[in-house]
Amino acid sequence: MSEYPFIKDQDPELYATLIGEEERERKGVELIPSENYVSKAVREANGSVFTNKYSEGYPGKRYYGGQKYTDLMETIAIERAKKLFGAAYANVQPLGGAAANVSMYFALMEPGDTVLGMDLSHGGHLTHGHPTTAINKVFNFVRYKMKDVNTGEIDFEELRRVALEHKPKIILAGFSAYSRELDYAKFVEIAKEVGAITVADVAHIAGLIAGGVLKNPFDYGFDVMTTTTHKTLRGPRGGMILVRESEELAKKINKAVFPGMQGGPHMHIIAAKAVAFGEAGHSNFKVYAAQVLKNAKAMEKVFKDANVRLLCGGTDNHLLLADVYGSLGITGQEAETVLDEVGITLNKNMIADESRTAMDPSGIRFGTPAMTTRGMMEADAAQLASIMLETMAAKDDAAKKQELQKTVQTLCEAFPVPEKFV
Repeated sequence: MSEYPFIKDQDPELYATLIGEEERERKGVELIPSENYVSKAVREANGSVFTNKYSEGYPGKRYYGGQKYTDLMETIAIERAKKLFGAAYANVQPLGGAAANVSMYFALMEPGDTVLGMDLSHGGHLTHGHPTTAINKVFNFVRYKMKDVNTGEIDFEELRRVALEHKPKIILAGFSAYSRELDYAKFVEIAKEVGAITVADVAHIAGLIAGGVLKNPFDYGFDVMTTTTHKTLRGPRGGMILVRESEELAKKINKAVFPGMQGGPHMHIIAAKAVAFGEAGHSNFKVYAAQVLKNAKAMEKVFKDANVRLLCGGTDNHLLLADVYGSLGITGQEAETVLDEVGITLNKNMIADESRTAMDPSGIRFGTPAMTTRGMMEADAAQLASIMLETMAAKDDAAKKQELQKTVQTLCEAFPVPEKFV
């Protein structure tokens, strides 16, 4: 029986896209570090009756009636999130990571105030103040970079100099394409010196923090964390803001999210977040998180042995950024396209001090959260890395690519996407 019987009967055109995506995910390997597979339980909550309900406000303080079960459900999500990350307060309503960051900015600053965050070209995120974003018109963003792009060492001397010069209201630690672990204690030290609030954007590594394999910024005195709930956390697409201990900051953040930035929260998504938080609190998740790191190191070794330049010299987390243009003579766009042809999905990515364009850069970014969810281990990760190198070398060899595609499909058949995680 079809998983989507009503859509199949009512809307065959849309049904075909659902089946096509299922087929793509089943037969191919997902290596985009910001993507993952969710459990059937998360998908059930995501498509649940809670999608019907408007719930403006917060548990116990709603603007509409009929909130008995939405209040109970959102409270479950909040309590699970607090426990996972050691937070005193959690707002689970942000619609995404960008929405969480923008809400956080408006909660903690006034227009014109300054944020010190990681430069996009050195691994930061668009919402950390890239000139093309709307938020850049409201607040003043200054940036720090790596001291050495071949090791990933952050230039804390320059960071401190910029902080002393600009007196930022927020010092932001976080990234979207940086493969080392941050020294949170140094950020806190500099923030105290200039009177800044510390915020960690852990969107990429939230699951690895929850799983206990990467450092928790709260343990080093950070004030606030923002995150997505997908990626390594294996939940639905959404966002969240956590506060270590300050009730004052938590109240400001709640007001900034609602009514400041959003109206009615997506209660079906919050239900799915609650399910995912419950899964992340299970002992299985710690095993999963540890394996994500092991698989990333296995891929790192294959690329290093092939003399492919890895930004930051390797990885301490779930992702790698490779300079394939400099090492292999293939652009990031070409690599993304040819790897997609054999069933390996990743994304082109700019590298530090990039000489090419964003749409045709020198690098590719790939990672291990989704493949690890399928149950793949170090040997499988190493095999995938080898297939990637063979594919890029055979970009114009149709017969070789067809052979590699079959190998990828065979690997995927051996590791189907699981339905249950606990």
